[in-house]
Amino acid sequence: MPHAAPVADRAAPPAPGSVRTAFRHPVTTLRWLWPAYVTPGRPGRPTTQQELRWIYTAWLGAFLLKMLGSSWDVSWHFMWLRDDLAPPHLLNSAGTVLVVALVLFSSYTGYGVDRRALRLVQGGTAVFLVAVPVDIVNHRINGLDITSWSPSHALLYLGTAVMLAGVIRGWWLYAAPGRVRDAVALGLWLFLVENAVFPNQHQEYGVLSLRAYEAGRTTAEQQLLDFAAAQGQTPTTFMLPVPSWVHPAWLLCAGLLSLLVARRVTGLRWAATTVAAVYLAYRAAVWLGLVAIGFPPSVLPLALLAGAVAVDLAVSRRLPGWLAGPLVAAVTYLAGALLAAVGALPPWNWEPEVVLLTGAGFTLLWAGLDVVARSRSLTTWCAPLEEHGERPPVPVAGGAPTR
Repeated sequence: MPHAAPVADRAAPPAPGSVRTAFRHPVTTLRWLWPAYVTPGRPGRPTTQQELRWIYTAWLGAFLLKMLGSSWDVSWHFMWLRDDLAPPHLLNSAGTVLVVALVLFSSYTGYGVDRRALRLVQGGTAVFLVAVPVDIVNHRINGLDITSWSPSHALLYLGTAVMLAGVIRGWWLYAAPGRVRDAVALGLWLFLVENAVFPNQHQEYGVLSLRAYEAGRTTAEQQLLDFAAAQGQTPTTFMLPVPSWVHPAWLLCAGLLSLLVARRVTGLRWAATTVAAVYLAYRAAVWLGLVAIGFPPSVLPLALLAGAVAVDLAVSRRLPGWLAGPLVAAVTYLAGALLAAVGALPPWNWEPEVVLLTGAGFTLLWAGLDVVARSRSLTTWCAPLEEHGERPPVPVAGGAPTR
């Protein structure tokens, strides 16, 4: 997106004292915001720490709305027929609208992002917005298609992941080191990990929904079952539509790999464990809320927490990926076996060759990450890329330039 020529920043009135004050007086807030900050600028524009916190608090709110809507949407699809204007879709759409507004704001003003972060949020949002009509058309053609593993849904996850990568980059580059920087960063990594493991929720809901159906106390409405039957689908084919090796492989190679990257980037000793624990606490709270209003329950991916603890311990002890990968995979599979023994796990494929292949894939990914972490190109990539023609040779410690 082309940028207007830079202009000299003018003195801006002080921001509202708190988020609460801003929401209590929205008209006053908008009258302050527009003339003070919606002015043309380029990426890397001087931004105070207070302004940066406002921008990224809005990003946290946008992704929270999207996550809440998505979580409700999974349970909704195991109870009702799909509806474009269902409440979960509207909640998710509210978050998407806020995302688009923030992308337009950063694109026009240049606040809070370098050029690379801006390109990531723009590209991710574009992919997501293209995926929305593709998904609607897909449902019109294929009918039920509630699986999380469809190509159109994959585009939604991909777009969200790319925009989150840009937001994480912008915050980590410009926020001043300290507790606020760490807390917001962990919040953003939480959203990225949730997006990464989201497809597995299909099996986590499906295993309990299928059990309830087979026990004669189905949690699905009859119209959903009738529609599936009219399409030639059995309850098994739409409740557990993917092979049993998928859930553990995705938990390791997407979920734990994301936690590993979070641990490496933030440098916080228990980053992976913290993000995994907060994610599971969120899932438990959503479980209680949805079940309380009559929606289907799910099992929780508790094996993720065991793997996250193992990731943190392996990184703290500086184990290389070729050694850490098999150990973390073994811990995760052991936790999965314990959960399977009490019926709290979707179907996992326990054939030795499948387990070994999954562990090997995770190990290769970890070893590849080690190679990337040692490369010179990563150092260059992590440095701010601003449109002032200045490109520092090494990453900065954090903190936006102030005016």
